[in-house]
Amino acid sequence: MIPFDMPSEPRITEMSWPTKIVFGAGALQRLPAQVARLNMKRPLVMTDAGVVKAGLVQRVYDVLKGANVAYASFEQVNPDPTEHDAVAGLEAYRRHQCDGIIAIGGGSPLDAAKLVQVLTTHEPPLSRYDDATGGDQYVRDDMPPLIAIPTTAGTGSEVSRSGVATLSDTGRKTVIFSPFLMPKAAICDPELTLGLPPGPTAATGMDAFTHCLEAYLSNGFHPLADAVAIDGIARVARSLPLAVSDGKNLVARSDMMVAAMQGAMAFQKGLGACHALAHALTPISKVHHGLANAIVLPVVMEFNRPSCTARLARVAQAMGDTSTAREEALAVNAVERVRKLNATIGIPVRLRDVGVQEKDLERIVDKAFQDASHRGNPRPCTLDDLRAMLRESF
Repeated sequence: MIPFDMPSEPRITEMSWPTKIVFGAGALQRLPAQVARLNMKRPLVMTDAGVVKAGLVQRVYDVLKGANVAYASFEQVNPDPTEHDAVAGLEAYRRHQCDGIIAIGGGSPLDAAKLVQVLTTHEPPLSRYDDATGGDQYVRDDMPPLIAIPTTAGTGSEVSRSGVATLSDTGRKTVIFSPFLMPKAAICDPELTLGLPPGPTAATGMDAFTHCLEAYLSNGFHPLADAVAIDGIARVARSLPLAVSDGKNLVARSDMMVAAMQGAMAFQKGLGACHALAHALTPISKVHHGLANAIVLPVVMEFNRPSCTARLARVAQAMGDTSTAREEALAVNAVERVRKLNATIGIPVRLRDVGVQEKDLERIVDKAFQDASHRGNPRPCTLDDLRAMLRESF
């Protein structure tokens, strides 16, 4: 048994976990009850074109109409949200005199909805609330309620205290982070993920996996997050290949929806260099965030291995290693198991295979170093370290 390690000295840590979660096949039918609980009279339903095309947002409209709930809609969130999406959503919110938000979709509509929440009561620009510069201290608990309905099993934004978007004045993918951004309710219905194609299933699933793994390895102290992260790692390892190969497998889809929530619950502890690089790859090279995480993750794990051997050994065990090998061997196996998982679900091996250009590498590494995520990395990493990991992943 690989022991949990404890910090070398006591720390005072604040921990949050308050979102009400309605989970299970058919949970969407419980949406009106949550609208009533939160005293919403006219919520703004926020989503994107993909969710509209899939017919999923119509299911939300039908449930609301069936319960005689008035609502307005904003269906123009971009796949990787920007500050413009939040501003446009705010205009719709005010124009229709809404008093709450229902966000349905992947991480993009859910994150954009959180930033609309901020702008309803907080002065722009959003960069003022950047977690990397201590902006979380300016986020107040006077925002309208949000109900989140995920249609992918990846970001876990439905239970997280962060919203992510590329900001206008910095051009950087930025995390706005506060416990006050946690949705007041999450409707987690795995039936809404059954139609997701294999590629997006794989990419979003590896986003959930990376959240769990980086949170578990991060240098923060949060034993509750550690336990949740390890369970999430085990769920992804056993269920993501099934969800990719058989998209109608409701058991696998349910397992992945739990793992996505667990990843977001866990990463309040911190993330690492993988996310710093992925946050830069998306705005510069237009690589899907989960896909960027998946490609870079084995290289970052290898970099971190000397600093977190015991924890990586436990990751290997969570992914199915039942051997009695020494910690060092188990840690090596953890990296190889992640590489094998990527291969099994069809993740490309190299960044150049998904359109990243060599000429952009220096810009990417500069933005990655500006990203606060790498501060949680278990092994401190310099600009040169990030550059080396990016080039190896390329």
